[in-house]
Amino acid sequence: MVNIADRYGDVQEYYFSQKLQEAAKLNATGKSIINLGIGSPDMAPPRQAVEALCTAAQHASAHGYQSYKGTPALRQAFSDWYAAYYAVSLDPETEVLPLMGSKEGITYISNAYLNAGDEVLVPNPGYPAYAAATKVAGGVVRHYDLREETGWLPDLEDLQQQDLSKVKLMWVNYPHMPTGAKATKTALALLVDFAERHDILLCHDNPYSFILNDKPESILSVKGVSAHVLELNSLSKSHNMAGWRVGVLFGHPQHISNVLVAKSNVDSGMFLGIQQAAIEALRQPQDWFDELNARYAERRELVWQLMDMLGCRYSTAQAGLFVWGRAPEGVEVGQLVDQLLYEAGIFITPGFIFGSNGQRYIRVSLCANTTQLQTALERIKAFKNTKIKTT
Repeated sequence: MVNIADRYGDVQEYYFSQKLQEAAKLNATGKSIINLGIGSPDMAPPRQAVEALCTAAQHASAHGYQSYKGTPALRQAFSDWYAAYYAVSLDPETEVLPLMGSKEGITYISNAYLNAGDEVLVPNPGYPAYAAATKVAGGVVRHYDLREETGWLPDLEDLQQQDLSKVKLMWVNYPHMPTGAKATKTALALLVDFAERHDILLCHDNPYSFILNDKPESILSVKGVSAHVLELNSLSKSHNMAGWRVGVLFGHPQHISNVLVAKSNVDSGMFLGIQQAAIEALRQPQDWFDELNARYAERRELVWQLMDMLGCRYSTAQAGLFVWGRAPEGVEVGQLVDQLLYEAGIFITPGFIFGSNGQRYIRVSLCANTTQLQTALERIKAFKNTKIKTT
């Protein structure tokens, strides 16, 4: 049998892919697993977006190949969105690149810029796709620490004491996944300054800024479009369109051009109907986000109760689609997660999948309705504390 390529030797199947297969097997035996592990929005996208998709699909001309750069109207809509909500001015022709999801963009950026041996600063804890894309592209992962006691922000003073001569990219993500930590504009400015001083391309992944966050921030608001900064965003979380795969990359025209080289050799453009739908989604007023966040705030109250029942410590200032909590001392997180899955029928995420600094934490998704969350609370109440194994 032909073997998988060497570049995938250290890259494992995505954790959720494996765990959801376990949950599916349990459901097949008659169990009803409540999935609180994944941030897949369960509410509907804007009605206007759905109507635009249906209308476009009725036209024969909509079903052909589309531009690798997206339609001018979609790029303009993204530019208008950033002007309205982030106070960032972008040229839709040269500084905006629609993507089929921001996860795609992580891979394309890595493929566009990394040569064998180039180093990439990756947050610990952080989204596993940053490290995976680095390895597949031939780069070397250099984790930098994020810790609760420093607000899950990088220690730039510590980093600049290190040899950074081989570092080409640095991934940052605020509001941060999985911890929900937010970064002030001052903190973002320090990151930009650090990248400029060390000639590093700073890649900011920004899909959570509208969820339970009073003031969305863009790293591009610090100095505008910079030769040292890229920003990814997405409609997956902010507009309940995760399965539609609509993301975007913002940056200097040369960076957009470079990433387009990688992108255009893989995909053949986004379906026109989805582009038309995205345009309508991007036109939603503040009321859309207010209503969405009211629902998430209601759910978060229940998840806080769940965390309390498990004895976890958490911050109420988190943003995004999750609640991140520190497990009680003596509780082995992996065993707790498996016990909740197999004995209580609840799937939550262990923090260690995001890096060693998440070893003592769990993450619970807000992407379940209040009925499901109430059921989860009842199941945990019935789940005896004596069943939680301690070290």
